[in-house]
Amino acid sequence: MLNKRGCGILLHPTSLPGPDAIGTLGADARRFIDLLGTMGMTYWQVLPLTPPACGNSPYSAFTAFGGNPLLIDLEQLAEEGDLPAPLCHPAYPKDRVDFGLVYQIKHELLYQAGMQFLQHAPPQRKSCFDEFCATVPWLHDFALFMALKRRFNGVSWHLWSQEVACPAPETLQSLSQELEQEVALQKYLQWQFTRQWNQLRSYANQQGIAVIGDLPIFVAYDSADVWSRRELFLLDRLGKPTVVAGVPPDYFSATGQLWGNPHYNWDLMAQDGYSWWIERFRSMFNFFDLVRIDHFRGFEASWQIPAGEKTAQQGVWVKGPGEKLFDAVQAALGKLPIIAEDLGVITPEVLALRDRYDFPGMKILQFGFDAEQDDRDLPHNHVKNGVVYTGTHDNDTTKGWCRTRSAAELREMEAYLGSSSSGGDCAGDLIRAALMSVADTAILPLQDILKLGSEARMNIPGTPFDNWEWRFSWDQLPDDLAAELHVQLRRYGRTG
Repeated sequence: MLNKRGCGILLHPTSLPGPDAIGTLGADARRFIDLLGTMGMTYWQVLPLTPPACGNSPYSAFTAFGGNPLLIDLEQLAEEGDLPAPLCHPAYPKDRVDFGLVYQIKHELLYQAGMQFLQHAPPQRKSCFDEFCATVPWLHDFALFMALKRRFNGVSWHLWSQEVACPAPETLQSLSQELEQEVALQKYLQWQFTRQWNQLRSYANQQGIAVIGDLPIFVAYDSADVWSRRELFLLDRLGKPTVVAGVPPDYFSATGQLWGNPHYNWDLMAQDGYSWWIERFRSMFNFFDLVRIDHFRGFEASWQIPAGEKTAQQGVWVKGPGEKLFDAVQAALGKLPIIAEDLGVITPEVLALRDRYDFPGMKILQFGFDAEQDDRDLPHNHVKNGVVYTGTHDNDTTKGWCRTRSAAELREMEAYLGSSSSGGDCAGDLIRAALMSVADTAILPLQDILKLGSEARMNIPGTPFDNWEWRFSWDQLPDDLAAELHVQLRRYGRTG
């Protein structure tokens, strides 16, 4: 898929415009796909679509498998008869996602739709739902987990009563019966998300757009995955992590990044041929055309921090499963359409693992032109089998980043690029550098295409609040934007 020159846009669906309080998988998503086609783009890259847990982050989810119900398009539910039509949309903020408001209002409407469906759905629709429930292996555990979280007012599962936090099989059966309606509602939400996403992805593919998904290597502690499969993680007898994940001090933080995710029990996973990972990758490839693995280096070695540490500084690198895992996944699923996020502290062993499977790696132009970084991300070090970005969801927008550069740094950059960054289009210079790169694939955040400043930044790593909220509006797009980008993509051989 990535063996020809192409270009894509990085935009999470939550950032789409629309009448709802958050971007959805509805009409505005299709309009965005049409825009990609008009521009000559080949790819749409999204962040994880899983239901966010801590801090509204898509990289911390209640399950590694399911979808975020907040992305469900309510208009489609109304068209199917699960909500009354026409819908009345309150006056939501248009430039930000107010997650508190979203959770308060949209969940109520989604549950209303679910109750309507469960009580009054015609047999044909009910049959489709029943088939989905019977064929998705992770669904019941997740639905029961979410039902229990509602019962316990959203607190983490390790704070539930002991018999529910660490249930015996007969307890699980009893809870499933007791919470049957709530479990069915959770399954309905996953069914609707999956239907809407599959329809949207099919629409994108029909327009010649491939969708790139994102797989965080670790899962959240407060997740159905850890609650239902505790043996797969390094936990003590009370179910608490003995070590947690993160990265040592780096570009983003002088004290490292303390993510707090539990580490995998790789030895136990190896005993059944990494079946959990095979199912996880299978689920991802059912959702996406390609998958970017966030923190790919963790499969070779990961930073293990003793539980209870306040920063990520005190940790050790511990070997991961490496080729044993990917050999097992490839044997089960065939050639893997994966992009390896190989940023940060990278060793020869990580590069060898990446290259063994011919996974393209990543280059970030902002890193290349940052005085604190080495030059591996500069265009003269790019390779054909790679993906070049101006920046990612963790970077400042390129315009915001440019404003923090010194005059000397800007002069050095413009000398390298043969451009005139001091003329005020530093972001445009990096976009052109990405398009000119020898790398087969270039991905541009929409914020950079729109030349937006730091107010449009998606995430600041290490900060718990005010992230993931940015939305764009259609009136931010210049009338000639699509035509101008198409000319640029055609000039550099990247049209779809």
